[in-house]
This record gives sequence, structure tokens and C-alpha cells, in this order.
Amino acid sequence: MSSSNELFPKIGQVADKTTKDDSAEAEVEEKVVDEIDSLCMKCFEQGKTRMLLTSIPYFKEVVVMSFRCEHCGWSNNEIQSAGMIRPEGTLYTAKIRDRADLNRQIVRSSNCEIVIPELDLTLPPTERGQLTTVEGLLRDIITDLSGDQPLRKVQDEDTYTKVEALLTKMWGMLGDSPDAEDNDVEDAQTAGTSEKKDIPVQPFTLKLDDPSGNSFIEFLGSMSDPKWNLRTYPRTFEQNVQLGLVAREEEGGEKGAGEEQVNGEVTKDEVLTFPGKCSSCGHNINTYMKRVDIPYFKEILIMSTNCDTCGYRDNEVKSGSAISPEGKRIILKVEDVEDLSRDILKSETAGLEIPEIDLVLAHGTLGGRFTTLEGILNQVYEELNEKVFAGDSAETEDKRSFEKFLEDLKSTITCEKPFTVILDDPLANSYIQSLYAPDPDPGMTIETYPRTWEQNEELGLNDIKVEGYEEDEAAERAAEKEAQEQEKKEPNTVQS
Repeated sequence: MSSSNELFPKIGQVADKTTKDDSAEAEVEEKVVDEIDSLCMKCFEQGKTRMLLTSIPYFKEVVVMSFRCEHCGWSNNEIQSAGMIRPEGTLYTAKIRDRADLNRQIVRSSNCEIVIPELDLTLPPTERGQLTTVEGLLRDIITDLSGDQPLRKVQDEDTYTKVEALLTKMWGMLGDSPDAEDNDVEDAQTAGTSEKKDIPVQPFTLKLDDPSGNSFIEFLGSMSDPKWNLRTYPRTFEQNVQLGLVAREEEGGEKGAGEEQVNGEVTKDEVLTFPGKCSSCGHNINTYMKRVDIPYFKEILIMSTNCDTCGYRDNEVKSGSAISPEGKRIILKVEDVEDLSRDILKSETAGLEIPEIDLVLAHGTLGGRFTTLEGILNQVYEELNEKVFAGDSAETEDKRSFEKFLEDLKSTITCEKPFTVILDDPLANSYIQSLYAPDPDPGMTIETYPRTWEQNEELGLNDIKVEGYEEDEAAERAAEKEAQEQEKKEPNTVQS
């Protein structure tokens, strides 16, 4: 880890070092940016390529490259990922609501597709990566579309009108006007900066879909930014082929084991095997499933997947019983280290809170987990500890508050002081072990509550109907038949 930090220093540390290296003594020291003589492909003279190895906070290591030819003036900028390809694809969604959101940093890899739903605009993957901001991305799009507008106006006026309407909307998203394009850059940077703060920005949504997981959009404050969202998804076989992770001819080469069809009830000692595709490399693998009965709770299904080709592993826990009519909230008072050894089943629909340190895990975070209380807290700490505030992307106050939060989280793992754990599950499929079962546990409170309509809608329960659906179907058919007969009678009535 230390060697990686030395090779890829954080971008904020590089900026600080560059500021200090303005002195004459710095000329003897090692340069922050590496320079390489390169051939210019425009005039075939020698130019300069500058490479910067750095790490972006909350993201990964990247290589920023810049080429410039002093003979013809041609320049080119590019960014490439220096880390490994993630096991899953990523979909970043940012809701741009004000001018501060336009300054969010964007890392766009060559495999990233950018979507702006409000404009029905999709930018396909490019040949090179890009390091910019939301505002910079929009201005690049405007520049590209505006370049051929005079030609479109002559050759295809219909397309010119549509593109012009699109450009007008994009200028509104920037809180700017097309007239500002005619002004000098210096005037826009000096006089326009203070004035633009008062100009409203048209809200829109920006999505970065990258199957390689090497793209990123900055969040503001912390990962709980309400206008920022990250979702991971398993890659398809075609996406793995496009990324060069697997050859196309291997698609039907292997056959998974355990293809026997299982009939009848699954016993508790039986382990079922399901053939499938690895979400990481696309090869055939087997998923194993077993029923487990948790005392004083209910039955659950534990599923395990292990790919021998790429080493991908995944474990998942799901409920094996019917949907509960009410939600359940478990409140545990943690007093000593013994409470940390309690088994905990956190379903994929459950949320977890620790009010004393302002820790809130939204419903669905971390997926389904069957571990101990200490184990799940360690998982939360490891996930957040990798996202420590550093560099120039965080204010000092935000950095200090986040570091204080990590210290408080670490103290709860060692149980330095009592704290409260709240496990809230609308489907009542979560569980914390009772040390006094079947008697009541004095340190644990279990509450049941009726689900709201919004919770049922989010879980898809409002559209489920298991009783009386035959009558509804018969009534719909009768209504359709009556409507058809009415349509046949209406023309005769008009003629008479």
C-alpha cells in the first residue's frame, strides 16, 4: 500500500508540491510531471508528452497525459485508468440542481456512456478518457454541436432547428446564454464569476454508465450526498468481450455441473446446485444453495458462488418464508464486548442505524449479510475507511468531521462506550440473536409496525394479488365484451 501511495500520490499532494517547487532550488529535485519527447502526428515534428501519475480521492489511481507540439500548436489531453478493472460495472447518477453541482469532478473512461435523460441525449464510449467537470462536459458538447450549425442551416434546416433547440436547453442548464460565447475567456472568468452565482440553473440528471467501473463523478460532502448515487451491476458476456476480459469463442465452450432437475421439497440437509454465468468473466459456474433454520426466527436460504476461472466469489442470504404482513424494528443496547458477538442477519431490504455516531445505512446497503454485529461494523468501517477525505476535493471542515466519524465508528467496534443499534426491516426478514431466548432479552426491544403505502410500492407489494384475481379477470373480460358490443351498435344508431 505504501509503495502504491508513493507511485500514485493524491492529486492534492501533487498540487501542494507543485506550488512549493516554484523556487529555484526545486529545479534540482525530482519533477512532479514526467516529460517524454514524442512525435507529433500533425506535422511530424518532435513534441512533448507530459504524464502525471496520481490518485483521485474516493476513486482510484489514474494516469493523466498531455501532449503539445510547439511547432504546429496541436495539443491533446487524455486520462487512463492505472488500476484494475472492477469486478462489476458502475452506474453513477448525479442530480444537478445548482451552480455548485456544475463543479463536480468527472472521470470518464473510454468505455463510459453518458446519458442526460432530460435532453434524450446519449454520448457513446469514446476512444480516450477525459478528466473534467460537469460544466466542462456540457461546454464541450455545446462546442462540438455548434461547430457544424452553419453548414446544417444550409443543407438540413430541420436538423439545424432541432440541434438549436437542444443547444438552448443546454445553455439553460449552464445558467448562461449563447451570447457569452462571443466574449473573451478572460472577461468571462473575471467579471462573470460573481454575476453567474445569482443566475438560476435548469435542473437535470447526469448518468455515467461504465461496464469497466473506471468512471467516476464526485459527490459533495460525503457519500450520503442526496443528489449522488452509485449502483453496481454484473456485466454481461458481451460487455466482457468488449473489455477484452474473455474471448468470444469461449461463450459456449464449457458446461456447468449439476444440471439434474430437482423435484419435490428441498430438505434441510440438501445442497442444491444451479448452473449459471459468472458475472465477472462470463464463464459457466455453479451456485450452491442450502436451507438453514435459525432458532426462534425463521428459515433462510444461503447461496454461495465461486468461479474457478477468475476467482470471483459471492455469498448472499435470502428469506425462505412468506412475506410478513408487518415490518419489524429491532433495537439493541450494546453494553459490552459480549454483545458484539451476537449473530445478526441483515436482509437486503433492511437499514441499520447507530444514533450515537450518526451512522445511517439506507435500506439495501451492503446487501444481505449473515455475520456477527462486530463483523458487520468492521465491514462498514472498511468500506468507509477507503474513502477518507484527502486532496483538494474536500473542505477542511468536511474532512475533520468525517475523520471524527471514523474515530467514533472505531470506538463502537471496540465497545469503548455503550451505543444503540437499530435494525429496521419493512419485510421483517432481519434478525439479531437473543442471548436469553426463548425468554425476553432485557437489552433488546422488538417492535412491529404497519408498512406505509410508499414502502409497499417500493417493495412491489401493491401490485401483488393472490386471492380473487380470477373474479377480476372475468369482470375485465365482461367489460371488454360489453364495450365491443356497444361499438357495434353505435354506427347503426347514427344511420337510423
